[in-house]
Amino acid sequence: MKKTILITLILLGTFTGKTQVVYEHISHEGIYNFLDEMANLKVVELNDVVKPYSRNMIYEKLQEVEEYNRKYGVGGMEEEKSVGLNKRQQEDLSFYLQAYSLEKAGPVEWKEKTDLLKQSDQFATALNPPGLFYKDSVFRAALQVIYGASYATNQNGDLVHTYGGASFFGYIGKNIGFYTSVRDHNMSRIMISPDYFVQTPGVPFKNYGEEGIDFSEARGGINFSWKWGSVGLVKDHVQWGSGYNGANIQSGRAPSFAMIKLKLKPVRWFEFNYYHGWLVSQVIDSNASYWTNGTYRAVFYPKYMAANMFTFYPFKNFNFSFGNSTVYSDLGGPHAAYLVPFLFYKSVDHTLNATYAGGESGQNSQLYFNFSSRNIKHLHLYFTLFMDDLSIRHFREQNEFNLFSYKAGGRLSDFPFQNLSLTAEISHTNPLVFQHKIVTQTYASNLYNMGHYLQDNSRELYLALGYKPIRGLRLDLSWTFAQHGDDFSYADCANDPDCDLHKLPILENIIWEMQSLAFNASYEIFYNTFFFFNFRQSDITGPTTDKRTPAFYRGKTSTVKVGFGMGF
Repeated sequence: MKKTILITLILLGTFTGKTQVVYEHISHEGIYNFLDEMANLKVVELNDVVKPYSRNMIYEKLQEVEEYNRKYGVGGMEEEKSVGLNKRQQEDLSFYLQAYSLEKAGPVEWKEKTDLLKQSDQFATALNPPGLFYKDSVFRAALQVIYGASYATNQNGDLVHTYGGASFFGYIGKNIGFYTSVRDHNMSRIMISPDYFVQTPGVPFKNYGEEGIDFSEARGGINFSWKWGSVGLVKDHVQWGSGYNGANIQSGRAPSFAMIKLKLKPVRWFEFNYYHGWLVSQVIDSNASYWTNGTYRAVFYPKYMAANMFTFYPFKNFNFSFGNSTVYSDLGGPHAAYLVPFLFYKSVDHTLNATYAGGESGQNSQLYFNFSSRNIKHLHLYFTLFMDDLSIRHFREQNEFNLFSYKAGGRLSDFPFQNLSLTAEISHTNPLVFQHKIVTQTYASNLYNMGHYLQDNSRELYLALGYKPIRGLRLDLSWTFAQHGDDFSYADCANDPDCDLHKLPILENIIWEMQSLAFNASYEIFYNTFFFFNFRQSDITGPTTDKRTPAFYRGKTSTVKVGFGMGF
């Protein structure tokens, strides 16, 4: 095995190239929104189905935007076409190019240097982004502080959230990228739980007392890359599927987990993404657990996931993606078959885990598709379909359904007015889609569902109006209407001869409902450093409100929230 890994690295080392991989977390909304806007204007092509993006990929897209504006902007080679960036977009471009100076070739060129390091050609401190930076011909690195605080209040009381930590990332030579970060949080109330219908990423918290809950979060990884691909070992969040109000293939809501990642883009018209992840089942293995010095040592059953995504670009500004995944356990550890990136894992399961009378030995497999079109300038249209079970028979039979979840929507950017965007989106999930009758094979990690944040038997309508009047300032007005129907149990239904998994009532009895109108204003003073204000008026009702909603948001509330964040 060691010889195989060594030979693989030697072979990959022959494909040296410009690209190195350090992932930019999906919470960095400023740069993600800017690239999305540029893609909607057909300035760059963007595959938004797989996130996070790498910092080098982001910098390459910014260079494309810069070249486009040089060609079509005021004074450019194609000035008569009048399709260059407006003033705010040009300022955003300059702002983000400065923030990604570490990815730029050549020596350190920060505009903001302290007097202490003024004479150094390799070290620099900067405000955009805040941090200490080093750069030479072999090694580039950044050390940055993470800190944030927010205060919110409504009819149910007050909420205080503070966090602090640090991040360190960099590049070695031409092929290696690495990153690590840690954040320590304190919340005065419980706002995260596997049962809550919220989009906040989940983290198991350490304790709860009069001062609230404490939890920490560590992310990081190391990647080896070449001109048309990369492979790495990382612990991070994953978001798969197009959308602006969450995603329904993989939402990124589950706590970050360790994985082997592979990305290949050998030609312009094809891209491939894969990972094999080590999930956390939180199901106690009583045979492996034991007592020691009066303490019970609980050991969880191991749980793994293999997932791939094939993306094709049949023509410019349009991509079609499909892939499949499997959540598996009880195979004596990671199985070699699921380490093969390109397989259809449902068929692998049929070979490895043939079912037998009176039992269940198979794994939990999924299939998904994603369409993303920016062929009409200013307009992004997308559709995502996630399937846990698919049969043509269920389409033919009356009152039967397949176990699927879909999201469809669009965003109109900079039309009919500049700096304005309009988003409309619908999400729908049938009963039992994200469940499984075997607890070690559920579509979840640390008990957090990895699919849509509303889970099974739910529907959501989302409308948003966004405006960026000046560089760094974003104003958003959004309306959300969400419903959740009866909670059904896959295990109970599978063991009941009178229950048909494909005939359960869809949203027939609404047990949780939310209507929300929200206004958000944020200003990115430095890269990934925000001041923000939020006002949210919501009405959450239904018999499962206590289970599905943090106490802070239950009932009719008008919530005001203000805060500051550096390095989310």
